Amino acid sequence: MPLDPAYVGRTYPPAQPYLAGREKIREFADAIGDPNPAYRDPEVARKLGHPDVIAPPTFPMVITAASTQQLLFDPELGLDYGRMVHGEQRFVHARPIRAGDRLAPSLTVESIRSIAGNEILGTRTDLHDQDGELVATGYATLIVRGPEA
Repeated sequence: MPLDPAYVGRTYPPAQPYLAGREKIREFADAIGDPNPAYRDPEVARKLGHPDVIAPPTFPMVITAASTQQLLFDPELGLDYGRMVHGEQRFVHARPIRAGDRLAPSLTVESIRSIAGNEILGTRTDLHDQDGELVATGYATLIVRGPEA
């Protein structure tokens, strides 16, 4: 079943806010093997001009998952999850994510197109903090492989 092109421009309600705690940031830095002390030590982060530890640039991946779930399992979209692969991901940061940020992700469908029997879905997820400030935006490309001939 093809994806419904009427979804282009649709924005899902913000997902439950995510508290970016020091421990979660440290665990993520450990998981990706990044030893940067600004991800672990508040004093190092303060010397760099931040109020607390900051998160690695790819940390929003953890936060955007909830809003992506809303899209992937929306029965009206027509997405066959079993045929989907994650094609591309990038983040644009307005500022670093800091320990103590409470971030609410909101996903918008930016594009749906068909190429060589595959459907390409482009999304944008904005992360706003507890004060409504845009902190980061994630862009993802999801590919729904066409049926095999």
